[in-house]
Amino acid sequence: MKRMDLDGLADFVLVASNGGLGRAARKTGRSKATLSRKVADLEEALGVRLVERGARHMRLTAEGEALFVRTRGPLSELHQAGDDVGSGTGVLSGPLRISAPLLISHVALSRIAAEFSRLHPRLEIAITAEDRFVDPIEEGYDLVVRTNPKPTENMVGRRLFTDQLLLVTAPQVALAPEGGPVAAVLMSRTGEARDWQIETASGVVTYSPQPVLWLSSILMVHEAVRAGAGAAILPISLVEADLAGGTLVQWGSVLNRPVEVWVLHASQRLASPKVTRFVAFLAEQFPEAKLELAPPPSAPAAKLPNN
Repeated sequence: MKRMDLDGLADFVLVASNGGLGRAARKTGRSKATLSRKVADLEEALGVRLVERGARHMRLTAEGEALFVRTRGPLSELHQAGDDVGSGTGVLSGPLRISAPLLISHVALSRIAAEFSRLHPRLEIAITAEDRFVDPIEEGYDLVVRTNPKPTENMVGRRLFTDQLLLVTAPQVALAPEGGPVAAVLMSRTGEARDWQIETASGVVTYSPQPVLWLSSILMVHEAVRAGAGAAILPISLVEADLAGGTLVQWGSVLNRPVEVWVLHASQRLASPKVTRFVAFLAEQFPEAKLELAPPPSAPAAKLPNN
């Protein structure tokens, strides 16, 4: 087997990323024939077929898909590292992709990203707000914000802040102080209604949620509870203003469900300046973040109504 040509590998990733020779050629201004030849040379060097070529469409073989998944991230990081070193200007540029839960995105991250963008106008910041687990390596995100992330060797990051979960209702919704069944608004992705262990001034009380609404977003849960639909478990960061204004009332805090919010990035990739500087800027907005810089916590992750 011949030695793999890195230029050929880069052209293969370019073609695969753009979904075909035509799009890759139009994007780069290079000819389809040149790109096709480079991919063919790579296939010959590796001794496997990477691409199935049709009259109008192209698709990756299983071997091509495996090679693309393994190499697209590292190649991108190497190109970015070269640009960063070569420019020597300290100017941040290019895409910065971030995935974060809906609540954090709406409450804080959009504003923080806007401020960072004003400081670094050549950056292209893209934030996807979603309450689902994201694999940043597989899906091409530079950063992810997660609640109670599980420990992993593949991710490192910084704890931004801690939060507390409360049992809350609208003032007109009464709960039995001794516990028992309660009309509840729940997150759809939890899939089941488990008993709530609530710490009150008089001790620990158990409530059995009886679902009246299943909603896909924590912001929807918040609005439904404010409208009097029932009780819900919500973070104090979301309901603090409601409690102060009397829109919601607190019945106690959730027992044994700590909340830590982290910003994470892949540990095996080169940490580019745009990643490290955005993390530092983000940490400045949360005083707690300055206290800890470490891999994710070793405690088991709690299942919470956000990411």
